[in-house]
Amino acid sequence: MHIVVLENEPSSTRGGQELSLLDVCRELNQRGHQISLIYVKEGNLLSQYREFCDQILNVNGYAISRKNLLYSCINFPIDLLRIIGKIPFNGSTIVYSNQYHDTPFSSVLSLLKGVPAVCHLRIPPPKKMDVQRAIALKGVRHFIAVSHQTKLEWVKSGISESAIEVVYNGTNTERFRPSDSPSKLRIEQAISSAVKVISYIGRLDRPKGVDILIKAFALLIADQPNLELLIAGKPLIQNQEYLQSLKQLAIDLKIDTHVHFLGHVSDTVSLYQASDVVVLPSIWSEPFGKVVIEAMACGTPVVASRVGGIPEILSETFEVGLFEPRNVSDLANTLTQVLDWKATNPQLGTACREHILKKFALHKKIDEIEKITLEVTSKRS
Repeated sequence: MHIVVLENEPSSTRGGQELSLLDVCRELNQRGHQISLIYVKEGNLLSQYREFCDQILNVNGYAISRKNLLYSCINFPIDLLRIIGKIPFNGSTIVYSNQYHDTPFSSVLSLLKGVPAVCHLRIPPPKKMDVQRAIALKGVRHFIAVSHQTKLEWVKSGISESAIEVVYNGTNTERFRPSDSPSKLRIEQAISSAVKVISYIGRLDRPKGVDILIKAFALLIADQPNLELLIAGKPLIQNQEYLQSLKQLAIDLKIDTHVHFLGHVSDTVSLYQASDVVVLPSIWSEPFGKVVIEAMACGTPVVASRVGGIPEILSETFEVGLFEPRNVSDLANTLTQVLDWKATNPQLGTACREHILKKFALHKKIDEIEKITLEVTSKRS
């Protein structure tokens, strides 16, 4: 199989979907499939793609932009023709877009070359779909949703239920694993073993609800002063003011000496291992939450909002880690119940990892994606 992959910006600083795509592409290549990458903005993951991709090509964009109408109207067809001229399409080729935003380009490319298009649904549909993408989605042969909740939301938007398969994100359990020695990050940050660490890892955007976490942390530390909150991640360029508001919030609540903004952390494994609990306090319909499975693979329990696809991960005995979104007191109470797990339920870390090994191991998820894409190529009309 030859997979022509569309990725807007292959960067680890944007979020989980870019890293998920890299995992999928690398693993499929190791299984003998060819990968060609098309991208718009250069990102720090490009060097890793260069290790296994047959071809890597840059384009100006994946859609006609209203803001740059003339520019995109000229470059859109030029980019299509250049891609067709440089990438060899054959009977086993599919065009695979990592987000619905890119389907104008992928659908036209698949139409021109007579190959099927597949689209990964990694976020919920917009409240109002623009005409360009609404038309482009009709040219997609099959969709892969990261959770049943995400599938449900797209079915409500008009996509046929039979056209969407659910494949949960997976994680590399060889990389994300418990530490056999004291955490490197605790040593670097001079954090005592007596201190309990609560962590957030992800983009610093309002929908992620980090301000809710800081407020809940303030309630906790009033009774448990031996706590530290580590916040790892950066905002997108247009959301810098949110980071400043979070820092000011910690100052206003007089907990700033216990709240540490680490910026972008490339070694997230050490941070998961250093943490007693990882929190995902999203206030939007989080489609999946890759941080949840990465932390649990490291043997670290997770507390997260009861939204989107998160309850599909924190199921069964792990439902105790769910709290109502935007509810500061509920988050604080849930953290209180979980924080002392090493003393009250020392097997919880092992149970977390076993849960991920059973349901969210990367190789199992690649099996499912490989099966879907091979079926799509075999049914091409």
